Amino acid sequence: MRGRARVRSTSAALGVGIALAAAVTASAQSPVRVVPLNRDEVTLSYAPLVDKAAPAVVNVHTRKIVTQRAVSPLLDEPIIKRFFGGGGALGGRERAESSLGSGVIVDPNGIVVTNHHVIEGAKRVLVVLADKRQYVADVVLADARTDLAILKLGETDAELPYLEFGDSREVRIGDLVLAIGNPFGVGQTVTEGIVSALARTAVGIADYRSFIQTDASINPGNSGGALIDIHGRLIGINTAIFSRGGGGGSIGIGFAVPSSMVRRVVTAAIAGRPLVRPWLGIYGIEVNPQIAGMLGLPRPVGVVIDHLHPDGPLAQAGLAPGDVILALNGREVKDMTSLRFSAATHEIGETVALTIYRRGRIGRIAVEMMAPPEQPPRTPKLLRGYHHFGGATVAGLSPALAEDMNLDSAIAGVVVLGVRPASRAASNGLRRGDIVLAINGKAVAEVKDLDRFIRKPFPGWKVLVRRDDRDLEVELKAVQIAPASFVAAPR
Repeated sequence: MRGRARVRSTSAALGVGIALAAAVTASAQSPVRVVPLNRDEVTLSYAPLVDKAAPAVVNVHTRKIVTQRAVSPLLDEPIIKRFFGGGGALGGRERAESSLGSGVIVDPNGIVVTNHHVIEGAKRVLVVLADKRQYVADVVLADARTDLAILKLGETDAELPYLEFGDSREVRIGDLVLAIGNPFGVGQTVTEGIVSALARTAVGIADYRSFIQTDASINPGNSGGALIDIHGRLIGINTAIFSRGGGGGSIGIGFAVPSSMVRRVVTAAIAGRPLVRPWLGIYGIEVNPQIAGMLGLPRPVGVVIDHLHPDGPLAQAGLAPGDVILALNGREVKDMTSLRFSAATHEIGETVALTIYRRGRIGRIAVEMMAPPEQPPRTPKLLRGYHHFGGATVAGLSPALAEDMNLDSAIAGVVVLGVRPASRAASNGLRRGDIVLAINGKAVAEVKDLDRFIRKPFPGWKVLVRRDDRDLEVELKAVQIAPASFVAAPR
């Protein structure tokens, strides 16, 4: 049987991506790229580059406490679960588990970047340098949405090697790269490749995704390693591989978080402030060939605005539904994911330039990056009682909460935070992340609006819900016996 292709995080050993140098004359600002002209140029060595970069690549050892479930099928019996529960002496036992990943020192004061999945759940983190020095590290910031984590080494006794940041926005397809890491725990290893693609967004590793793709061999254990440019500067953090079957080995498709995002996370960690991402306050649709034809665009590119939050920065800047966002600071926008990623690499209060297409004309507009507001306040409420939403925990959907849950932050509604099993809400098909927009044609903007409905008897309800970027409608009768099913709402 053929193995299925899958994306795998590359934790288990130390991974480092290093951008290779070709025989090239380069300026610090705009490197000139040339094809090797003779055999002598092809046989040039990358050893000086490795000597410079490798000392800043470290091993990240973690120790986690995991619960090992007992294997006896008896423990699955309901009567046993009722009296003894799912854990404890019968349910399982705790054991220590060690794992190995990679990291990159990016500051001489002992700041290390690695992947969130490398240190997730770790009780102890130990960083080992290439020269065998060891330091216990504290986790300063862990951000699952970018799959990045920032560590701070304990008191150091000597100068630390580190890598400077390069600008991942200047990287081009075809640029040479090196990967330095500890794949499968065999020891520090260097591999060569090129940048195969940019702005890969269809990789379900993190919420904020726009990965650099490379064919430099990256294997389990490379997670957290560095991808560097031809000057030895950090342009990405190796994060995952695409593999077939259960082997998990490299087939030449690896992904790295661009340094533009890494630098943003590191800056927040060093400053000791929470990582707050800019809020756009819009929901847009990727421009496909059909949309491009209808709008008169010469080619399918950008995001056409479907709706905006009235208090959002783009609405305040004068944008409107139907406008097409082509680029942010000159960088082409492919879809909503790439637009959100590009915005997230900028600081709150920073002004960016959007390239806009409107009714046949292209223009530029300045937009100030804004933090998502907490209005209405996120006050979770468990809805009790014998009604259609009984057993659901809900909250008013503020832009800040929507951003945290990766939901549409340009609409108002009541979001479902959780549903108790076997409750009325569960039998009616409600799920975590559902946004209740309206009941019987009346808007549900806050929890108090929902409260008014559940306190009054109705012969039937028509509930409009946003789920996974789709509007769904369900009809609920006064007494609901059979489970309801959500269907696409008519437009």
